[in-house]
Amino acid sequence: MSESVYKIIEMVGASPTSWEDATQNAIKSAGLSIRDLRIAEVEKLDMKIEDGKVALFRARVKLSFKVLSD
Repeated sequence: MSESVYKIIEMVGASPTSWEDATQNAIKSAGLSIRDLRIAEVEKLDMKIEDGKVALFRARVKLSFKVLSD
């Protein structure tokens, strides 16, 4: 039987348009240097406000990926 090990990291994505885009940006950025991403879990959503308006949507995302072993 094969055993698997997974690593979990946190990323914060940002977008001026939506939380969904912020989440996609975090996943896309992680995918540039991490192979085999498996699960994304949105941990926290917040917004940056400027002059009484939403200026930036931010999403803190936990990402897991499989760690290769011998």
